[in-house]
Formats: sequence, structure tokens, C-alpha cells
Amino acid sequence: MKLAVILPLALVAFIGVARAEEADDIREASKAEAETFNARMYAGPPGSKAYACFVRRYDAAHLARHPKQKVASMKLLVSGETYEADMQLHNSFRIGFQYRHRTGDFDSSGSCHHTVLTKDGSEVRLGCGVDCEGGGLGIALSKDDKSAIVRLESIRVWLHKATEADDQALVAGSDDGIFRLERTDNSECAALAYDRKELAVLRHK
Repeated sequence: MKLAVILPLALVAFIGVARAEEADDIREASKAEAETFNARMYAGPPGSKAYACFVRRYDAAHLARHPKQKVASMKLLVSGETYEADMQLHNSFRIGFQYRHRTGDFDSSGSCHHTVLTKDGSEVRLGCGVDCEGGGLGIALSKDDKSAIVRLESIRVWLHKATEADDQALVAGSDDGIFRLERTDNSECAALAYDRKELAVLRHK
């Protein structure tokens, strides 16, 4: 896919996670910047396939300080796969979360267009989106690479393993726009696996 097509797609995905006044500060990262970011994301060269898992379970004290926060816990699985067709790394994401005052497990997923964006020249993010105008999110890393910083405004979600269409949306409020999730063992994201083969890889120590 040509750059003229890739970049607009990435910007569309990113528009839901960047405020209007920040939009002019976003640019496409260079190949070197993208490769460096991918190595940071996957704690080393990603090879043909790689995973990174980040988790946060908010305790009572945190939720008490943020009474408007709707999310009680969140898992993020970032996946990278190099396709033989173009020999480029393609990133994607899956999130699973629980609401604070609602029962059930909710999911969302989408692609990151293998385009990495840089805001103000100081922070590299993946710009990711859900198909069919389902919103998007941005994924950055903390300076020590031990945490993922997830930014969103609205993203389509659905009940975990739902058999019928039940599309809903997680809409950011004053306490749900930015999530800091801690890097952990990939097995913690096994519930987000697509199939048995992937499940086995995530569970492998």
C-alpha cells in the first residue's frame, strides 16, 4: 500500500485519540524510529511474530480518587507479525476490560496499520483503529518501557465471546481518557487469544 493511502488511514484512526489542537504536531515516524519503537514494545527485535501484554487492575483507593472512572480493569495485548508479501511488521491490538458498575467482560480489537506516529517529536505512538469507523486509540510507552499509555476518546466494544452483534462503545470521560497499564507476562493476556495456537504461545513461559 502506498504511503499516500497508509498515512490518511493512520490519521483517521488517530483522530479519536488526539485533540484538535494537537493534530498538527503528528507526523509519520521514520523507518528507524518505527523499528526502535517496535523493539521497545516487544522488548527486543520482534522477528516474524511477537506479543506484548499490559495489565491494570484498579484498586479501591484509586477508584475512590477517580469517582467518574468507568473502567475497573483493563488488559492490552499488542501483536506484531511480519507478512511475507511486503516483509514489514504489521501491528494490531486487543483489549479486554471490566466496567466498574456493570457485569461482564468486554473486548475490542483492531489494526495499527504498521504506521507509528510521533507527537511533538517527543513521543512515539501506535495509531490503531477498529474496523467500520469503530473509533481508535493511541498506544505509547513509558520512558522505561515498563508501561503502556493508552489514549482514547471513543472505541467500539462488545461482550467477550459474544455470539450475536451487541456493539457498544467505551466513551472517554474525565477519568477514562488515559490508561497506564503495566507490562507483564504474556500469559496474563491469554484470555484475549484468537485460537488455540496463539493461546499456547501466550501461555508459554
